[in-house]
Amino acid sequence: MTLSSMVVSRDWQEVSVLECILGGLHIGVDVVSEPDRARAKLAKSKIDALIIDCDLSGTSSFLRAVHAKQHNSVPLVIVSGSSGRDMLESTGASFVFEKPISVEQAVHTLSAARNMIMDGRLHYHRQSLEMPVSLSCGPKTRLQVRLTNISQGGAGIRVDSPLPATAPVRLSFDLPGTDLSVKLLGKVAWMDQQGNAGIRFVQISRRVKRDLQLWLERQYFVGH
Repeated sequence: MTLSSMVVSRDWQEVSVLECILGGLHIGVDVVSEPDRARAKLAKSKIDALIIDCDLSGTSSFLRAVHAKQHNSVPLVIVSGSSGRDMLESTGASFVFEKPISVEQAVHTLSAARNMIMDGRLHYHRQSLEMPVSLSCGPKTRLQVRLTNISQGGAGIRVDSPLPATAPVRLSFDLPGTDLSVKLLGKVAWMDQQGNAGIRFVQISRRVKRDLQLWLERQYFVGH
């Protein structure tokens, strides 16, 4: 499964630039030249990004319809046009770039848009696992526990003995299928009588956060 986008435009030179960039970001592209057709398609399918050329006749009413129907709206609206940045930003777009499209600017903007989409996708995603990991409670206590799931913000584990409710704990392990070692500092969020516990991450380095996000993203697309 890949991300999907809809480009509403008749400017085929600009469309070709967008198709190339979106393809490089692994985002599928559906090009629609009429706002009415785009509205009908949106009512029947879900997409991740909507890119609208505001120079196309009928896009103002199309945008109003998109904003009005929240249950059918896409998570992200990106608007391109040549009518001035202030006017474009007043449409409520998440991202704006003006025509003629600069490849460098479009790459930057669409990459940021993709990151926003993936943050939304992964925010509630927990990847199931079943692997031994090392857990440290303070400088002297080290336990072998089982990691049962992991997300951007925490992890589920199974442990044989009670964990400290307030002291920080540190998880250390290699991400499956990679040679990436991660260390995550967290606190016990909950624990039941069967030895299941939830760890909430309270400190994570920028590198580890990025490695974890990319790994979760790959697992997400394999599972969907």
